[in-house]
Amino acid sequence: MPPDTEQDTAPPANTGLLVAAGICVLIPIVALMWVGSYAREDPKLGPVPFFIWYQMMWVFLCAGFTTVAYRLVLKARPHRPMSSDDAGSGARRHGADEEGPIL
Repeated sequence: MPPDTEQDTAPPANTGLLVAAGICVLIPIVALMWVGSYAREDPKLGPVPFFIWYQMMWVFLCAGFTTVAYRLVLKARPHRPMSSDDAGSGARRHGADEEGPIL
């Protein structure tokens, strides 16, 4: 490892990707808090009123948006891999494992 780099520092985060992740989390919140947009019975999906199937649809959409936000955060906050000196001894960086940082 070069002497001018410190072991505990990580590269700066990409703020554009973090903003996009925040928007991905905010979309379902706004959509479901705006009750007036779905507080009606029509259009029905078979016998199921609109307000019920709309909320059930958002269960799956929330999972999708959350997954996208998680992946964006992982890409926006890169971590410094362990040096070859640390890898041989089995030492790990504090707060991280093989799968990525702990969020």
